[in-house]
Amino acid sequence: MIQVYTGNGKGKTTAAIGQAIRAIGQGFRVLMIQFMKGDKSYGEIIAAKNIPNFEIRQFGLPTFVKKGEPSPEDIRLAKEGLAFAQKVIAENKYQMIILDEINVAIDYGLIKLTEVCELVKNCPDSIELVLTGRYAPKELIDLADLVSEIKEIKHPYTKGYVSRQGIDY
Repeated sequence: MIQVYTGNGKGKTTAAIGQAIRAIGQGFRVLMIQFMKGDKSYGEIIAAKNIPNFEIRQFGLPTFVKKGEPSPEDIRLAKEGLAFAQKVIAENKYQMIILDEINVAIDYGLIKLTEVCELVKNCPDSIELVLTGRYAPKELIDLADLVSEIKEIKHPYTKGYVSRQGIDY
């Protein structure tokens, strides 16, 4: 099935990682492909090294992408991530593949929605495909079997708090 976690609230990647842990517990091999993320200090990157059958690959710079002004390197890495996703889906050796922040990569113009829709349509039934990120386009929502919108009600950022190690990254 196809799962989408979207919305402006915190927890989309965390929800996908929860799905990954559950799947690993049942013997699945899980791959998370992170778009627009290249910071190796994220907690999930460190933890994945100690979790059997869980692999994370990053396709992004360790800096934020500026909407409307992505660098050529941002675009190149996102396209490389999409090509890698197409390759591993075709190989069919993972039972779950998470495309983390792919919705944002589409919204920021780093990759084309049409290519992501084709990837989703061509995904074999043997793979649970999970897409995360704000701004999920209607076309992906329509293709999905499960869609959860995470809505921000309250967030410490609005009070000036910065990202906290082990909680936000």
